[in-house]
Amino acid sequence: MEHSRTYRFRRFMNWFPLGLTYAAMYMGRYNFNVVKSKIGGMYHLDIAQMGLIATLGFWTYGLSVAFTGPLADRIGGRKAILYGALGAGALNLVIGLMFLGGFTTKLMVSRSLLWSLNMYFQSLGALSVVKVNSTWFHVEERGVFGGIFGIMISSGYFFAVSAGAFILSRLPWYWIFIVPSLFMGLMFAVDLFLVRNRPSHAGFLDFDTGDGSRAQDSDDTPLPFAELMRKVFHNPIIVALICAEFCTGFVRQGVMLYFTEYLRTLYLLPTRDPIFWWTGVAFMAGGILGGLLCGWMSDKLFQSRRPPVAFIFYLVQVVMLCLLGAAFGHGTHAGQIWAVVLLGLTAMFIFGVHGMLTGTASMDFGGRKAAATVAGALDGIQYIGSGLTGIGLGSILKYYGWNGTASLGHTPTHAWVWVGCIIPFSLIGAFIMTHLWHAKAGQAHSA
Repeated sequence: MEHSRTYRFRRFMNWFPLGLTYAAMYMGRYNFNVVKSKIGGMYHLDIAQMGLIATLGFWTYGLSVAFTGPLADRIGGRKAILYGALGAGALNLVIGLMFLGGFTTKLMVSRSLLWSLNMYFQSLGALSVVKVNSTWFHVEERGVFGGIFGIMISSGYFFAVSAGAFILSRLPWYWIFIVPSLFMGLMFAVDLFLVRNRPSHAGFLDFDTGDGSRAQDSDDTPLPFAELMRKVFHNPIIVALICAEFCTGFVRQGVMLYFTEYLRTLYLLPTRDPIFWWTGVAFMAGGILGGLLCGWMSDKLFQSRRPPVAFIFYLVQVVMLCLLGAAFGHGTHAGQIWAVVLLGLTAMFIFGVHGMLTGTASMDFGGRKAAATVAGALDGIQYIGSGLTGIGLGSILKYYGWNGTASLGHTPTHAWVWVGCIIPFSLIGAFIMTHLWHAKAGQAHSA
């Protein structure tokens, strides 16, 4: 598609604030990963108990999108992202103030409840971004948007990890919840003035996005709920993508939820160490490269088909996970640097797939009317998979350790138990992609 420079600039002013808002919400979601080991140590909660809090949050997110996806398709992505940022910001602030005030009564219950409420509002993030951009990007440009979506995710990890490490080194630890709440409040105000649902709301003409939507879908009338559900769950391509994203969820959170403990236990790298700060940079750089490479490959090498690229990335995930499990140079300074670089490379191939499937394929096969619902289904199911890494993988690591023994008197030499639980899900995701190899926007699409 050829767009005027004015249109491209206005589109940038639409998706860039959305991206920053999504990154701010990520900061208020993955700050828990950075600080959970500290909370556990301070309040005598083991890795499985902290994993349970994470699981409840993940599953709240995953189940919420059954409602927030259709809601965003009905009220529009702009309102949905505003509600999400406001709610998640308020919950992060409450959690920070709770710890500031020294409230510890029934900590597991109160912390789980507040975190689950935060994750409910977080569920409005990705699907709102996809909903808005489904009207601004033609299908032939959406591989590029998949890269942009990956940048949004990667920036969120950077803010959570690197900015989180910066906060922990200079402020009391509970500020890791307060700062994201302020960031989300700022982006709420920016979105209110800049973000618009579709080009016509910003003074431009709407256009056929090439995703198979009917011409009469150019209005804002939402689909009836029953038709929306039929459009999503009667489409075999979308159902297969949902299964693949379940696998992505386990792989993504299997790495992201435990990388702090991995670095501390195998490489003796605490969160206050300057090298740990670079982990967030590695995640961001890897995610950006992965998202852009994934989008470029799908648009230029595979004619806007997403599954072939996802297949390749799933297989490379297996290689990266094997290298993580080997833990070369564990406990040494050189090993610490290697581990941080390797985590960034692993993120490159995990975030690339996630951005491609949730951020791009959801628009391709959902169309403008159901983009948020499909994005919600894909993003939600991967959080259902993520939930298994909390209590499930956390319990395995508690009882069997990183290397098959739960001995606490020495530094583990490898992490085969950890990656051995994750690798099968990458292989299943790759297998699913072989059955979608030729799937492209407009196929099995009844819009």
